[in-house]
Amino acid sequence: MNALVPLPVVVPLLGAALALLLARWPALQRTVSVACLTATLVVAVTLLVQAYRYGPVVVHVGGWPTPVGIVLVADQLAALMLVVSSAVTLCVLLYSIGQGQSETGESAPLTIFHPTYLVLTAGVTNAFLAGDLFNLFVGFEILLAASFVLITLGGTETRIRTGSTYVVVSILSSMLFLTAVGLVYAATGTLNMAQLTQRLDALPADVRLVLQLMLLLAFAIKAAVFPLSAWLPDSYPTAPAPVTAVFAGLLTKVGVYAIIRAETLLFPGGRADRILLVAAGLTMVVGILGAVAQSDMKRLFSFTLVSHIGYMIFGVALGTVAGLSGAIFYVVHHITIQTTLFLVAGLVEERAGSTDLRRLGGLARVAPLLGVLFFVPAMNLAGVPPFSGFLGKLGLLQAGVAAGGPLPGALVAAGTLTSLLTLYVASRVWNIAFWRAPRLATAEPVVRLPALMVGATVALVVLGLALTVVAGPLFDVTGDAAADLRDRRPYVRSVLPWLTP
Repeated sequence: MNALVPLPVVVPLLGAALALLLARWPALQRTVSVACLTATLVVAVTLLVQAYRYGPVVVHVGGWPTPVGIVLVADQLAALMLVVSSAVTLCVLLYSIGQGQSETGESAPLTIFHPTYLVLTAGVTNAFLAGDLFNLFVGFEILLAASFVLITLGGTETRIRTGSTYVVVSILSSMLFLTAVGLVYAATGTLNMAQLTQRLDALPADVRLVLQLMLLLAFAIKAAVFPLSAWLPDSYPTAPAPVTAVFAGLLTKVGVYAIIRAETLLFPGGRADRILLVAAGLTMVVGILGAVAQSDMKRLFSFTLVSHIGYMIFGVALGTVAGLSGAIFYVVHHITIQTTLFLVAGLVEERAGSTDLRRLGGLARVAPLLGVLFFVPAMNLAGVPPFSGFLGKLGLLQAGVAAGGPLPGALVAAGTLTSLLTLYVASRVWNIAFWRAPRLATAEPVVRLPALMVGATVALVVLGLALTVVAGPLFDVTGDAAADLRDRRPYVRSVLPWLTP
């Protein structure tokens, strides 16, 4: 079973190479891409079952002993992230094929889109499985290199301008991350995360704090945590709908995943927890206030994306099993729902020619299915019972109340306010774009939406509803994952059995 661990990285990379070779045969290229992501999803589900039943699944790449060689670790957290990311990337790929995003037009030449998309997937999966800080850095760089291509596809002036901001910010965060990696190695002599659990604890408290803050700063930029989130609303909305959707759903969550690893495995109970709590509250409130002021669906969803990152950071900063479990559950929920909403925005743009709320209206009458596809995930994001968004927020707020103290209490209030404002924002979009009388854009001749685009969006809506149905078992998984993160010993024992009894 250990041999399966590298496959979520290897299969997309091999698929990218094959897709590039098949540039003259579009049908075969599409088939290879879909087959690779389907295989990755199957492997991810298998790894999750194994990790849940038997503990972390570990492979030492090339047979090199740890900490000399590269180690890949599929514990419950990593395997769960693999499952949801694989499902989302597969649906977005199908959506892009239906849209013709990978075939024609300025958005994505065929020879570029599929290989780059598969490389992006490989970078994401490598980051989730990385067992050492440098390999985590490599995972980030793989996905960022691919994202640089995807965000500027077509080479239009707007995409180049906004893409340049994204590239500059990404390079800055990578420089900070690499500097932090160098400092960690200089202080401890290793980058293996299991071994770092032993060596970081032996460092002076001030040195540990500096290393922790350096890593958190780099990860916070990637996760778009306030005040390091200003780049995101300007960068994402100009990209093609499938690209924006996968960016919104996944890339910031890789940053959140890295924060979870740093705060639980490397620096448990660190002195930066209060800073994270403050950042979480500001991220929630400032992000949703930005969404209230927007008149374009894509920019509005970009601000809600930033806002709801705050919920995840809130759970991580609490540091309790309940807080971590709620944060992991909310990451799974948010990846699915936020991706769905950006795909719906793409459908609105396909149908009406615009996502500007001032030009939309009457979509619920002229395209009732589109109305349903927006309404369900929008209510889910807002946390309306009994959807998974409500259950995730409830778990986090309960964890905040249980933690006690003025700061967690303030975060509970901020989370409640953010949820209400999210409901207001979702209702406003519904009333303007779907409910009021048709405006210029929606009054134009009917555009038939491609079946594959609609089908992929429906699949993600169903997946979001499924999270509600299986919320109990899913909370069992996230609870076990959180307990293992707090304990650390299962992770360390699986990678370096000679370090623990």
